[in-house]
Amino acid sequence: MRLQTKLIVLICSLLFTVLVLLSVVIEYMVTSLLKDQIGTRALKVAESVASIPEIRYAFDLPDPSSVIQPIAEDIRSKTGAEFIVIGNRDGIRYSHPYPDRIGKEMVGGDNGPVLQGMSIISEAEGSLGPSLRGKVPIHSDNGDVIGIVSIGFMIDDINQWDDVYQRQIFIIALGALLVALIGAVMIARGVRRSIHGLEPEEIGALYMEKKAILESIREALLAIDSSGRITMANQQTLHILGLKDDAELLGKPIQDVVPTTRLLEVIRTGQSHFDEMMLINGQEVVVNRVPVFNRKQEVIGAVASFRNKSELFRLAEELSQVKRFAEGLRAQTHEYSNKLYVISGLIQLESYQEAVEMISRESDVHQNLIQFIMREIPDPVIGGLLIGKYNRAQELKIQFEIDRESSFRDVPGWIDKDLLVTIIGNLADNAMEAHLEHSIDEEKKVTLFLSDLGDDLMIECEDNGPGIPPHWSDSIFERGVSSKEGEHRGIGLSLVKHAVQRLGGTIQHEPSADHGTIFFVVIPKRNPNAVPAGTAFVTKE
Repeated sequence: MRLQTKLIVLICSLLFTVLVLLSVVIEYMVTSLLKDQIGTRALKVAESVASIPEIRYAFDLPDPSSVIQPIAEDIRSKTGAEFIVIGNRDGIRYSHPYPDRIGKEMVGGDNGPVLQGMSIISEAEGSLGPSLRGKVPIHSDNGDVIGIVSIGFMIDDINQWDDVYQRQIFIIALGALLVALIGAVMIARGVRRSIHGLEPEEIGALYMEKKAILESIREALLAIDSSGRITMANQQTLHILGLKDDAELLGKPIQDVVPTTRLLEVIRTGQSHFDEMMLINGQEVVVNRVPVFNRKQEVIGAVASFRNKSELFRLAEELSQVKRFAEGLRAQTHEYSNKLYVISGLIQLESYQEAVEMISRESDVHQNLIQFIMREIPDPVIGGLLIGKYNRAQELKIQFEIDRESSFRDVPGWIDKDLLVTIIGNLADNAMEAHLEHSIDEEKKVTLFLSDLGDDLMIECEDNGPGIPPHWSDSIFERGVSSKEGEHRGIGLSLVKHAVQRLGGTIQHEPSADHGTIFFVVIPKRNPNAVPAGTAFVTKE
């Protein structure tokens, strides 16, 4: 049986059951209400009859029925009651629809409470058959009970009225069932369209395929609905968030799990975000965010895919290091080619002394720089970076100095050297590019100072360029913000900021004495994620 047929049968069965139960309940309520209304009506008429003075006074006459019977029959014909029976305290009738039964005892056995002064509604079998009665005592002028008024309607008549209502209820229920059948067909067709005509087995297979695909993807995936609650997360997401089961995520507001998320903005605007960086659970990730649309092109949710940036960052840094070394070698080759031409010219001019002095001078400068770097900055990656930057500066006619008071020997092992390379390399590049963008008459100079004294690593990079415009002072570390012209600018300092933050450090800048800029970076030697010595671990049972 196809899904549409199953839905129609299911909905019709449910509606039929509901309608049957509802009909039974309504029938019971109508019957009860009908009896209550008729009983109340009988009781009110009985009270009116009992209050008629002629009837009370007739009880003192030798023949009370001669007065009471005409009055009772007149009222009975006007009210539509089946009978109006009036009797004395002994239950002897003074009125009855059948005159031959006047003077005989009242039937039903329900006069006891009335003789005690109570007005009642009862259902009993009298001389005319089962009836619903309203019974009221008749009081004398001094308040004594002298008689009984009993007004009734036959149960058979009440049942006939009830049958009329039942037929009406049945007709209404049948009409409702037909409307429900039409609605069930429309609902089933709508459901089938919403699930693209798929059968339950096909939907189940697609779900398992989707689950397998999600778990096979190395990227973390997270989905939310239009209200911002998490609806899906794969194992990579759980790994990044440090969770074991998606039950800890599903149904929770995304702000409670990832406070810095922008998925709600995607739902609000319907715009996608690609290749953005953010921190999740202390890890830097690259995020893509896209909205989810329904058939009416309404945003019904959003999906984010993100991957840990460390692998991409490491690969990019390796490529960047190779590029920097290649640029350093190219700059060194170019610089030495020029100097070789000069030396060759001096030799051809037989100026041997000048050639020897130039060779000695260049040899001493590089030898001293290399020896200083090997002694004070023993890390080969950082040392190679500094030599490359020095050669690059020589090619650009920029004086690149490493402060001779620098020392970078006590670098803790937990600090990622690639991040230090990012910080030092981009600060040096930023300082040199400041000179390239603005031509100045005075000597172009970049000074670098590295220190490992005390509890922190310190990096200072100073240039005598044009400085940072005041209106960019607070946003210079934002991605895409740069005082330099051209595309693909404003990346270097943003990378420096991210690297410093990952190492738990701080970065600041201020104008230098030579109208340029000084950047200060402070990185704590102590690992911020390390557990202090003597810390006791408590395991919760």
